[in-house]
Amino acid sequence: MISFNKPYLTGKEMHYMYQAVSSCKISGDGIYTKKCHQFFEEKYGFKKVLLTTSCTDALEMAAILLDIKEGDEVIAPSYTFVSTVNAFVLRGAKIVFADSSKDNPNMDVEAIEALITDKTKVILPVHYAGIACDMDKIMQLATKYNLFVIEDAAQAIDSYYRDKPLGSIGHMSAFSFHETKNIISGEGGMLVINDERFIKRAEIIREKGTNRSSFFRGEVDKYGWVDIGSSFLPSDIIAAFLFAQLENLDDIQNKRKQIWNQYYNGLKALQDLHKLKLPHLPNYASNNAHMFFIQCNSLKERTDLIEYLKKDNVYAVFHYLSLHKSPYYNTKHDGRYLIESDNYSDTLLRLPFYYELSDDDIQRINNLIITFYK
Repeated sequence: MISFNKPYLTGKEMHYMYQAVSSCKISGDGIYTKKCHQFFEEKYGFKKVLLTTSCTDALEMAAILLDIKEGDEVIAPSYTFVSTVNAFVLRGAKIVFADSSKDNPNMDVEAIEALITDKTKVILPVHYAGIACDMDKIMQLATKYNLFVIEDAAQAIDSYYRDKPLGSIGHMSAFSFHETKNIISGEGGMLVINDERFIKRAEIIREKGTNRSSFFRGEVDKYGWVDIGSSFLPSDIIAAFLFAQLENLDDIQNKRKQIWNQYYNGLKALQDLHKLKLPHLPNYASNNAHMFFIQCNSLKERTDLIEYLKKDNVYAVFHYLSLHKSPYYNTKHDGRYLIESDNYSDTLLRLPFYYELSDDDIQRINNLIITFYK
């Protein structure tokens, strides 16, 4: 069986985790948490980063920091994972779903302005597959209407919009280190704060609503409960695992890009024959090789292809179902047809993708897909 995903270990994860345990400081914000924070701030120029237990937690922190309340509106793509919007629904927000682009599953930037009302507070772009949304247009709309932008960069580590790292453009952003991502810690995430107004309060919210971080820096002589918050910080053992991955970021990225290119080059002839569609990268977006997906021509065709691959022990999977049609939100949606989002829900297929996927494995998968379409 060629599985869909296989977590990759660089070799130092257990060693660093042992060191973390030996330091007798295995709760949050230990030695390795600080190393990870320093890595991201130095490499990508993020103003402030805070590791969290998940990308979901990072998004929930962002919603708290923006004081989202009942009646506020948040514009987000329907084709995304539920965590993207659930973080804001928990604060009482109404989600106004945008359709996807015809070129890729990212939200259709040209459709955003028509969705803005006097209740809109946030635009929430998701960089699907690590491919950048058109951030210049999004930030222009945010400036024009005095809105906040939170980048869902769960899949977008080491990916760029023009010369800017994804996650560095919006007021805040959220990353994931789930085991399916390029860089992993099993579970884990990170909040990036690019607007200095939110830095101090973010530390408080992350520490159960206390000013504990300021206390340990010697900025206050005691700490107490000063705001709402929760326990969003991960164990330093998780950070130790993550740091071993970060040390090997370039190697991991180079291998993933090699795999991505082998898929693309091997299947391009089918796209030329209009049998399927391959990922489209806008000229302003880089490729971080988070995943490789194809688009079939119908739901039935995709279902048949999944079964065809499975019979040969290759496990490929579809992705999101449009959130505006979900059992929880369909009665809350305003009734607009989101044609492209539904199209991706029916036709997008993700192929196996992980560091240890061999050249022979990729050739085998490509050959099976080519044979299927013949």
